[in-house]
Amino acid sequence: MKLRLFPQERAGLHILAKMAGQIVLGVHTLSELLGAAPQDFDALAERLHQQDATCTELHAALLTHMRTSFINPLPREDLYALSRYLTEAMEKLDGAAELIALYKLERIPRRASDQLEVIARQAELTVEAMHKLEDLDQLEEYWIEILRLAKRAERTHRVFVSELLKDNTPLQYARYRDIADQLVDVTREMRRVATQVGSIIVQES
Repeated sequence: MKLRLFPQERAGLHILAKMAGQIVLGVHTLSELLGAAPQDFDALAERLHQQDATCTELHAALLTHMRTSFINPLPREDLYALSRYLTEAMEKLDGAAELIALYKLERIPRRASDQLEVIARQAELTVEAMHKLEDLDQLEEYWIEILRLAKRAERTHRVFVSELLKDNTPLQYARYRDIADQLVDVTREMRRVATQVGSIIVQES
């Protein structure tokens, strides 16, 4: 593999890792929201809004870094894609929290927690992977594991939707389905991050 990183060039990778770290924090906040009383929904949703805002600020910081850095650790288009997918994953996680607060949804089905478990694992692995982008030989297992988790999330989503349809009124179904869709969309964005890493691995092999 090509040697192309110098120590001072790691700032972009640290920013990507921090963005993934915000998703980890967001999962913790959303998990707390799932078990909270309705009067606490707005405060927890606001916390997740702030975590989303931090992720957006990091995205902007990475764009500034790419414009001002003479040499980047990866091609600019790859850094931008990774940052954009992480930002979109965080936005969808934030959207799930906002919907719960707006709808005042209590007794969220346990499948939502199953989805959050997948997202948490994807995010934790992604934090590690962003730090390792200078050594792509270490990232093939990450790529494969994220894809495996994404398939698990898709299966869980299908079961989630079928159970919602069976157990709820049309209005309840529509509201819970919104949450289910937001959560599976987070896993899809995390898969896009891993797929981008896979593309980088193939390009550099």
